[in-house]
Amino acid sequence: MALDPTSDSFNPWHLKPWWCQPWSIVLTGTGLIGGSWLLFHRVWLTGLVAIPLGVWMGFFVLVWPRLMRQYVAESAVQADLGTTQSPD
Repeated sequence: MALDPTSDSFNPWHLKPWWCQPWSIVLTGTGLIGGSWLLFHRVWLTGLVAIPLGVWMGFFVLVWPRLMRQYVAESAVQADLGTTQSPD
């Protein structure tokens, strides 16, 4: 599969396994948050669970795909210019 950022069919989720897809991330996060409520029935404890899980879900479902598309687009531009970055 070619990483073509100019193509509308480029989907960064195709690079991830099934257990790291948006549906599994959201399902796991909401399940853990709901499970903490069902288990403890404490708003403050569920909030402590929900905050880091919400950040985790938000990053991987909303931010990561955008960053990946940007990275692939910048890599394609560099490849077009014939420049490469040397590893430091």
